[in-house]
Amino acid sequence: MLSLTVCYNELMYDFFVYNNGEWVLIFSRVVLGAVMIYYGWLKVKDLKKNGMDFMGMGFRPGIFWGTIVAVLEFFGGILMILGVYTAIVALLFGFEMLMGTGWKFFKAKKRFPDYSYDIILLALALLIANFGPGLFALY
Repeated sequence: MLSLTVCYNELMYDFFVYNNGEWVLIFSRVVLGAVMIYYGWLKVKDLKKNGMDFMGMGFRPGIFWGTIVAVLEFFGGILMILGVYTAIVALLFGFEMLMGTGWKFFKAKKRFPDYSYDIILLALALLIANFGPGLFALY
């Protein structure tokens, strides 16, 4: 009975990891890319306002850091969906989310619900950076 259970578990593991694991990576890649495009577009369409927002948060010069984040989020999101340079883009997203979480926790003294979304995006970015882009990536 034990050998049947082990065999069954191994078959299920093989099915989900080797067959569906690639689809999970694609889904994660598209979700992360779409979220970053959305928030990046809000920043890209008004870089001056975005720069002032960053200045207000204490990032100096605000226009410099705000532009870097806007470009990373918008164009990095496009690259992520296409599956181009996914490991590099995912690590950059992860670094951005780590900095955002740190800023919200230490400087702004925000509560967990205010930075939990950043932690989720960090986890998605690390997943993609570690396991790759999945199927249909252009590299």
